[in-house]
Amino acid sequence: MEKLVRDGKVAVLVSHGWGAGFHSWGAPVEAIFDTALVDMIVNEQIQEAITYVEATYPDAYSGGVEELVVHWIPEGTKFLIMEYDGSESLMFQEEEAWITA
Repeated sequence: MEKLVRDGKVAVLVSHGWGAGFHSWGAPVEAIFDTALVDMIVNEQIQEAITYVEATYPDAYSGGVEELVVHWIPEGTKFLIMEYDGSESLMFQEEEAWITA
């Protein structure tokens, strides 16, 4: 899977809008790193991004595309995309108090 890396940070797409997520609503992991999609979001080509997602990831819900934001995360960082009422957020392993059984 190709990822866009700049200055040791990886571009990750997250949908913060309420009502519909992106990854949490069916977009595969590949989609949150998709370099072509990242480029469209950075350049505010939203309609093109929606069309691209519908063609490339037909099982993904494209409603969350309008709210996508690029986050730059240091390479190798472990994270989860959490969702509440459609709004996605990032959770980093080193920032949480993980419990071990």
